[in-house]
Amino acid sequence: MLNRKLKTASILLIVFFSVLRLNAGYNPSFIHDTNETDAPVNVFALTPQIPLHPTMGIFISDYADDHDELFEKLRLNKSYYLKTIDKIFIQHGIPVEMKYMAIVESQLKTDARSWVGAVGVWQFMPATAKRFGLKITSAYDERKHLWKSSVAAAKYLNELYNMFGDWLLVVASYNSGPGYVLNAIKKSGSRSFWKLQYFLPKETRLHVKRFIATHYYFEGEGSLVTLGKAESEKYLMELEVFNSKSNTNDEENDNNNYVAPMSQLIAVINSNKDLTVILKK
Repeated sequence: MLNRKLKTASILLIVFFSVLRLNAGYNPSFIHDTNETDAPVNVFALTPQIPLHPTMGIFISDYADDHDELFEKLRLNKSYYLKTIDKIFIQHGIPVEMKYMAIVESQLKTDARSWVGAVGVWQFMPATAKRFGLKITSAYDERKHLWKSSVAAAKYLNELYNMFGDWLLVVASYNSGPGYVLNAIKKSGSRSFWKLQYFLPKETRLHVKRFIATHYYFEGEGSLVTLGKAESEKYLMELEVFNSKSNTNDEENDNNNYVAPMSQLIAVINSNKDLTVILKK
């Protein structure tokens, strides 16, 4: 149940920030503190931020420098691919930021082929591709079809998330296979990627870090998919506390011209059945 809550939150938090930035009539990043001066207060600066693991700062910087030219070409020439994946992931309840896995997997090349026989944008091996409904014949390989392979990837990601409840472990298991991750959990005694990573193949732990670095390059920040399960739970609790305190302050403010802060635009609801983000009208 908690896995479903975290997954729902990771999808809808993005929607929330997008709506804030697109809201017409005022800049939603700022509110006016009527208790002090007329100077605007940056709400996003006050909001709890997605933390970055302390070992990742230099890695992200170096990775961005090494891949800047490639990433800008992808941003310019392959934006349609990313938008297509967005649509499919939304339909299947996958956080859209998971699309950056495809950049790490194949650089968004539909004809990409690895030395072990993985093919397409999502680098499916034949057995896995067939298990998720992709047809492979001598004349046609649906692993090279962007839409069909992305639907299969969404189904596989859902399966992996139901198994691990942690997006970083999903990325790791997509690369190595669930067996390696389960074995690393057993050997390390932990379900945190940062603690079990050295029980994984080197390529797999680098794969996860490349995913995080690619996410930061394109988004300029992290999200719930760049956090482990425990980190996600901690962040969501901090967000709830922030919203609760902000709501208390809001009730004390009776200025009709007051621009509503973020806590009036979003509520994180935690119940026994679901965790969702609701945009208030």
